[in-house]
Amino acid sequence: MISAATPTPHAAAVAPISLDALPRNAQATIVAMRPASPGEQSEIALRLLEIGFVPGERVRVIAHGFPGREPIAVRVGGHATFALRRYEAALVQVQPLPEGA
Repeated sequence: MISAATPTPHAAAVAPISLDALPRNAQATIVAMRPASPGEQSEIALRLLEIGFVPGERVRVIAHGFPGREPIAVRVGGHATFALRRYEAALVQVQPLPEGA
């Protein structure tokens, strides 16, 4: 029996979050696109996939606009930078990486 004090390999894992919640300069790996509602959101999700927001790709938030933290400047894969609205970034689910990864 494993006690509550015994660490497990997954104990340090952070649950996936949406890209709009990722702090500035934090790195993450894209894990999925959130299911979009029919209409405009599904078109936006498809465009994000087409420009490189695909599962397995690394992303980093490099800046937030002012006021309201919008738009969000995001570097994808270390080679492309995009400005996203918060509702666009909210469609992308990411797994934050440990600092220094």
